[in-house]
Amino acid sequence: MERDNAAPHSGGEQPHHFEILAADPATRARVGILRTRRGDVRTPAFMPVGTQASVKSLTPDEVRATGTDIILANTYHLMLRPGVAVLEAAGGVQRFMAWDGPVLTDSGGFQVFSLAQRREVREEGVTFRSHLDGSRWELTPESAIDLQLGFGSDIIMPLDELVGYGSDDAAQAAAMERTHRWLLRAIERFAARQADVAPASRPMLFGIAQGGFDPDRRRESASFLRDLPLDGSAIGGLSVGEPKEVMAEMLDASVDGLPPERPRYLMGVGSPEDLWRGVAAGVDMFDCVHPTRVARRGALFTPDGRIDVTASRFRTHFGPVDETCTCPTCTTFSAAYLHHLFRARELLAYRLGTIHNLWFIQREMARIRDAIARGTFAEEMRAFLDRYRPADSAAAALQRQRHRVVGAEAGMGRG
Repeated sequence: MERDNAAPHSGGEQPHHFEILAADPATRARVGILRTRRGDVRTPAFMPVGTQASVKSLTPDEVRATGTDIILANTYHLMLRPGVAVLEAAGGVQRFMAWDGPVLTDSGGFQVFSLAQRREVREEGVTFRSHLDGSRWELTPESAIDLQLGFGSDIIMPLDELVGYGSDDAAQAAAMERTHRWLLRAIERFAARQADVAPASRPMLFGIAQGGFDPDRRRESASFLRDLPLDGSAIGGLSVGEPKEVMAEMLDASVDGLPPERPRYLMGVGSPEDLWRGVAAGVDMFDCVHPTRVARRGALFTPDGRIDVTASRFRTHFGPVDETCTCPTCTTFSAAYLHHLFRARELLAYRLGTIHNLWFIQREMARIRDAIARGTFAEEMRAFLDRYRPADSAAAALQRQRHRVVGAEAGMGRG
């Protein structure tokens, strides 16, 4: 199919930049191709998070070798350092970090949300204090677009407002309505800045549906995106402390209202079990720091669930972490060696753990795509979920504590 990115898509027929190749008859899962100006993205896709123009501890070639087509970078952090002027002078964030594929940048909305004691939300935008030096900054719907265009982003996210689980109903409704108003301003700015840009050179603009934790509001916000000139639809404000069953209900309600012909992006979700369930709900794109963050604590994925390689049982385990894994970590090093590296707080531990977890996640995404194409997705999802044991909160807390103890024993600060 010939690519045509002359203008953001406004709903209706299948857009040229996103092609659905197959759909699962038993769920909402679908497999497709998202065509960006810097290459194709196979969907469903997982985007590793390169917050500050780096997937922590890995080179771009190592990230690509995991099966990654696209990565995510963060507007808030790149704005603070190295700054948009540096990235423009470098020729864009891709050239700056030597990544030859597409980059999606989020708007910084989540980071602003997490700076509750340092920010003020107004209709004009958000003012906040930098976590680095306390300097005062402002983000508006317009400046968020300008920054991402300056970064050279291939997929741009608008500034949104989200609220945490447990916030009152009025706050959830107000945040959704402000997100809608901000989106209209972002679309206007994007259209003005891209009016003279050749179709094949234009980045994409996604919208973000919010709505808090009420299913009717979720459908309302998703439906608001339908007739707007957007290239894709994101679902924001989930995985912020709510129970998994609440997240699943809100996700289903959001997908109900989104236009089916556009790619759907669930923001901030990346546990293996959540990826399978998210695809079943109709999601095409995911991002999360979870796989790389827990890897740096020694939490490594296997088909049976997460293991803590710093635990004493791995001290003399001279086989790989995962016998079925073909990643460079598992085909070269033993679990005992990884145990030693983490206990000694050697920097190589972070790299080998991150390679393994990203390899595992991208292997699952490939398996998901193949299963949808074969028409066996529902059966393979059941088989995965029957075998995979998610980490419970108590086990995760114990692992975080062990990670801190190991660091203290090694006489080193945080990595």
